[in-house]
Amino acid sequence: MRILHTSDWHIGRTFHGHSTLDALAEVLDALVEEVRTREIDVVIVAGDVFDSATPSAACYPVLSTALSGLRAAGAKVLITSGNHDSAARLGFMAEFTRDAGIHIITDPATVGTPVVIEDAHGPVLFYGIPYLEPSIVRAQWPAVTLRTQAQALEHAMSLVRHDLAVRRAEGTDASEGPEALTAARSVAISHCFAAGTAPSPGVERDIQSGGIDVVPLSTFDGPDYIALGHIHGRAELSERIRYCGAPLFFSFSEQHKARGAWIVELDATGLASVEWLALPVPRALVTLTGTLDELLEREEYAQHTDAWVCAVLTDAVPPIDPMRKLQARFPWCATLMLKPPAREGDDRDYGARVRAATSDLELVDAFLEHVRAGVGLSDAERDIVGEVLEEHTSAAVLA
Repeated sequence: MRILHTSDWHIGRTFHGHSTLDALAEVLDALVEEVRTREIDVVIVAGDVFDSATPSAACYPVLSTALSGLRAAGAKVLITSGNHDSAARLGFMAEFTRDAGIHIITDPATVGTPVVIEDAHGPVLFYGIPYLEPSIVRAQWPAVTLRTQAQALEHAMSLVRHDLAVRRAEGTDASEGPEALTAARSVAISHCFAAGTAPSPGVERDIQSGGIDVVPLSTFDGPDYIALGHIHGRAELSERIRYCGAPLFFSFSEQHKARGAWIVELDATGLASVEWLALPVPRALVTLTGTLDELLEREEYAQHTDAWVCAVLTDAVPPIDPMRKLQARFPWCATLMLKPPAREGDDRDYGARVRAATSDLELVDAFLEHVRAGVGLSDAERDIVGEVLEEHTSAAVLA
């Protein structure tokens, strides 16, 4: 059986205020074509299908087009809900889509009950685990202590292992020997923060309790393959436990992380191979560093005029209207940061500079030196500020 593992579509998410719907639709079209060409049997979407619990109307056609394309390409589809999804909204119509070969798993009550899909070697058991918020699923399992997501997932996986053991035992012919107990192949799907991964700053929503609710890898013992979602970068935690990441870039912090999906091959005995499938990037991301004039004039930057640009300006004095000027050369410049050069020589802090000032003019000069990396008042600025201070003083005296 050939399985494609994807996750974190985040339909409806914006990139620095720009819609990503068209870009995502382009990538999902490419994914559908890969499914057709490579004869994928099952497509897994491991959570965060939508970016919001209340997606806009424009988001639904992107999902429906992708799902109908995947089915037309010959694959069955398994979807679990993530922490961004509304389980109720995503799971609506799940009973009907199941008959069409699209299994949407959002109900914690179904944990431990697999979707069974057959291939030439027999059944493969797919255990979908929706995102488990401890405060919500406690009512589902009142006899179990569920204070953290790690505890919730440990219980969920215990249900998976129990069901897997029962099915293996029931399907075993005693004459085949104890090795037959391991014959049943299985895949588990989860959306969580697993040990050994590093999040992308400012991208994934924190689903840890106090920053320490990490799920140990031992939690996922049992199945042949664990398809994880939530982390937006590709990660191989073990041969059988992997994140595929998101299909699109949603932050400049992700720009050096591969975009794609895993193709997982199961043979008659279990996991046979895992191959990385790169997906197209509709618009590249690049971070350009230099003064405003350098970014605007250097020929070497011309190759990035069609990319999303993060401009890091190293001007000692903040330039006037930099974004407008940058977008004249880089139409897709999305954000900029000011990073003036480090101050040399005078390492006094702002308080020391203020205390050393003997006049209002020196006070203004000290402030500008502090915020402009050591560049104080120019001669022209000194004349203007001096005139303003003198007028203020004269007005105060007359009053």
